Amino acid sequence: MGTTLAINNLQVKLNGKILLTDVSLVLKSPEICVLMGPNGSGKSTLAKVLAGHPDYAVTGGSIKLNARNLLKMSPEDRARAGVYLAFQSPTEVPGVNVLNFLYQIHQTKEAGISLIEFRKSLLPHLELIHLSPKFLERDLHVGFSGGEKKKLELLQLAVLKPKVIILDEIDAGLDVDALKVVAQGIIKFRPPDSVVLLITHYQRILKYIKPDAVQVMVEGRIVRSGGAGLAETVEREGYGGLINF
Repeated sequence: MGTTLAINNLQVKLNGKILLTDVSLVLKSPEICVLMGPNGSGKSTLAKVLAGHPDYAVTGGSIKLNARNLLKMSPEDRARAGVYLAFQSPTEVPGVNVLNFLYQIHQTKEAGISLIEFRKSLLPHLELIHLSPKFLERDLHVGFSGGEKKKLELLQLAVLKPKVIILDEIDAGLDVDALKVVAQGIIKFRPPDSVVLLITHYQRILKYIKPDAVQVMVEGRIVRSGGAGLAETVEREGYGGLINF
């Protein structure tokens, strides 16, 4: 079965302040949707609301995943249903290595494989995103470069096989070579029946990932929708000319 994520007239507040207003968006697998906008426009707020962050109050609208009401589900239940959010600043966890972390999340989805076999299954993924097998023995996020953190997010994609993939500025801080590797990893590791919401400030990752749709968010509203050409317009002209409330 395919995946449909439907956001309809979503309104969100934080501490009484309106952050999102009348946001509507529909993604159907295997679509990739790019969400662009300036800092503070509400992009990360939308990502956190989709994942079920408890600080945000949804005061109107709906979010449905294959007709299931996400707003009635806990963050844990959303994750089990296939919602995956890649964090901008993951927490360091000394004493827990990457292999054991990935093995534990794999066990929540599909038990029965030994740790040794699981490690072996990761080796082709590591090679694809230019990581040494020694990476698996490192403590989780401790001393990781920005690129290594992003690549670990990709390994989680490969293990979890989520239905809704939310990538919040996964291209931030990457050099040209790392950006290309990360983009290739997204394409390779995402399940064919998934949808991808790719949040970014810049058009450069779109050299390697071709979106089906581009949405521009300004001040908590989607102000323009289009195809890949819209991202080029934003890169060339900025956001100012797109505001049309």
